[in-house]
Amino acid sequence: MKTLASPLLLVAAAAALAGCGSEPAPAAPSSEPPVPAAAAAAGSMAPGVPCGDVTGAGGAKTAVVAHGKVDCPAATKLLKDYFAKLTPAEANDADGPGPIVVDEWTCGSGPHDPVTACSTEDGRQVEGTRT
Repeated sequence: MKTLASPLLLVAAAAALAGCGSEPAPAAPSSEPPVPAAAAAAGSMAPGVPCGDVTGAGGAKTAVVAHGKVDCPAATKLLKDYFAKLTPAEANDADGPGPIVVDEWTCGSGPHDPVTACSTEDGRQVEGTRT
């Protein structure tokens, strides 16, 4: 019995060692474009904090929501400043208003989109939704 056990142990040891030196296969190249860090962070962000309403473009009531490390007074002020800076021509642009820079923030929205989105390079985000 001893003679049979030794060759089996050698085969098992050789099989185990065979996998030790191999490198993992490289990942297949992705056809998807890389996602910017801020966009990736925004996509994984928890629901925001409702901060009340401000008067938006054309007098529309706009609900403010803060995401990330931004408090409600700062989020509310940001959207008030954005709407004050927005010209009538920008508000009525066929491509939607923006992007418009307000301090460290960039704000805008798509054409006929009820949501205004503002973000910073470090992943903070504020949204304003016409109600």
